[in-house]
Amino acid sequence: MSALTPFLSFLRSLLQSLRDLTPIIAVVAFFELVVLHQPLPDVGGLLVGLLFTVLGLTFFIYGLEMGLFPIGESMAYDFARKGNLVWLLLFAFALGFGTTVAEPALIAVAGEAAQAAAVAGVIDGDAAAQDSYAYGLRMTVALSVGVAIVIGVFRILKGWPIQYFIIGGYVLVMLMTTQAPREIIGIAYDSGGVTTSTITVPLVTALGVGLASSIRGRNPLVDGFGLIAFASLTPMIFVMAYGILV
Repeated sequence: MSALTPFLSFLRSLLQSLRDLTPIIAVVAFFELVVLHQPLPDVGGLLVGLLFTVLGLTFFIYGLEMGLFPIGESMAYDFARKGNLVWLLLFAFALGFGTTVAEPALIAVAGEAAQAAAVAGVIDGDAAAQDSYAYGLRMTVALSVGVAIVIGVFRILKGWPIQYFIIGGYVLVMLMTTQAPREIIGIAYDSGGVTTSTITVPLVTALGVGLASSIRGRNPLVDGFGLIAFASLTPMIFVMAYGILV
């Protein structure tokens, strides 16, 4: 392998990140300059921020390709080869729980939800009450994703069709929506989206594909994907249950 190969790979990732961000930049610039007829504020700061965004996204994607995807697939293969179901399911739960707790999008949404709850008078307005509310919401969502990944891994092992789980899950979501407090419904629905973000998706996807690839009779394309659907479904159920009970 040439010494320039890592540099060329990084350069390709950099160009891809810039290409992916170009439509967003074009839309913002168009509406700011053409529709609103307003000059861009602090152009120098915007350019520096854009540079950091491109570099950050590039390093993140490059790191995923170098480290997280291979290690996720490798661990899934090793667990399947050892044939220890208990350890595999424990690993699946820990992976789902740990990645969700660290998910930046969830941290941001939980903080916003706590502030909104304080303004609405649902909780006390002091910092301790808001921190407790946000922490409880984060732990509830993380627990739900851990359970979701366990269910998804068990489905891959058994070869069960995914559609029955998804249909049943959304039927339960609709039934719980009729019983949950109005203040928690929107938060529950948004929690299902923020869990499937930058940290959770790569590791969970690598786990599913690696596991399906290592089990005889499983198709990685058919059986390896679908874990993310569980990870976005169960938070809605758990957060509404959190709202009903707490």
